[in-house]
Amino acid sequence: MSMRGEKISEEYQRMVWVRDKDGKEYACYIDDLKGVKKKEDLTEEEKEKCLDISQVLGESW
Repeated sequence: MSMRGEKISEEYQRMVWVRDKDGKEYACYIDDLKGVKKKEDLTEEEKEKCLDISQVLGESW
């Protein structure tokens, strides 16, 4: 694996995918969500630290 591939793999392993109570999916760094007990409890501030997957893939994905 190239150095670039290793870095991408390291970053990917630090991430989680969370679907909120409205069905939107977010890619987040686990360190940003340490206080979250249930995905339904994801606050607006925590969502801002994550990437809204629908913004990347589109609403119809």
